[in-house]
Amino acid sequence: MTVSRHAGNYRIIDRLQLDRDAEISRLIDGLRATPATIEPKYFYDPLGCALYAAICQLDEYYPTRTEQAIFEQYRSEISTKIAEAGNCGTFVDLGAGDCAKAKLWLPLIRPQRYLAVDIAGPSLETALGDMASDFPDTEMLGLVTDFSQSLDIPSALLRAPVTLFYPGSSIGNFTPAAATQFLIEVRRSTQGGGLLIGVDAKKEKRQLDAAYADALGVTAAFNLNALRHINRVIQADFDETRWRHIGAYNEALGRVEMHLESAITQRVMIGGSLREFAAGERIHSENSYKYSRHEFDAMLREAGFSEISFWTDSKQAFWVFYAR
Repeated sequence: MTVSRHAGNYRIIDRLQLDRDAEISRLIDGLRATPATIEPKYFYDPLGCALYAAICQLDEYYPTRTEQAIFEQYRSEISTKIAEAGNCGTFVDLGAGDCAKAKLWLPLIRPQRYLAVDIAGPSLETALGDMASDFPDTEMLGLVTDFSQSLDIPSALLRAPVTLFYPGSSIGNFTPAAATQFLIEVRRSTQGGGLLIGVDAKKEKRQLDAAYADALGVTAAFNLNALRHINRVIQADFDETRWRHIGAYNEALGRVEMHLESAITQRVMIGGSLREFAAGERIHSENSYKYSRHEFDAMLREAGFSEISFWTDSKQAFWVFYAR
């Protein structure tokens, strides 16, 4: 059941209709499988969100500051490109988090409606409460949903033309096939508008390895914290001190892989039964695919976009695309 909450001059629509039994079953099945897997969404409990914010400040983790620099340099040009579709009806912020990135676009794009989309309802409420008064002429909405499963945005929330904003190279968490399907769903939602998206570029292994296994160990803490979150979700008994973080670029597959590796042979209670992990056995926790400009351009065209513009930094370390 959809729940709508009004607070001040913004509104939250909660469509996070997770079948808890099915969610838990999928998590348990993934942990019992060989190789074991978890979904990246289990990173993002309150501590995980704080650790991710810290990761974005690390010297080794270039994507956030590189994308920000591209936005700062080309914001006016990108906004002009978006305006070619007409006055923005709805600016949809996918994975909005604290809404900080979108907040810098609103004064230029001036949408009639801002729709912040995220799985973390409390974060949306805090962010919209903080920023709503700054944009009195823009209708402020928050949509709580897990769009990694399906981009399920009610048509009633979209005023055409629609600009969808998906920064941070989060598209890399999808496999290429799933990313293409997601882009098809995005295109169907644009209603004459377009997609503004950040995409991390392929680069040398040394730089990518450092970005996902930093010297301070913040990314390791972020990865290991998923085990603590899982313990609460399914009442498992993972001891994170018996696991170590692995983050490295798989050049053959064009993706950074994050794993949790068992430091010893151990048994873990999962879903009411013991699962043995051998020393060195891994739980695959995340992929982050990297793309050349031509690879991602081809994916956008396969998804049905035809007018594609891009911007990059001097080292071509990161891409920003706007596609209609």
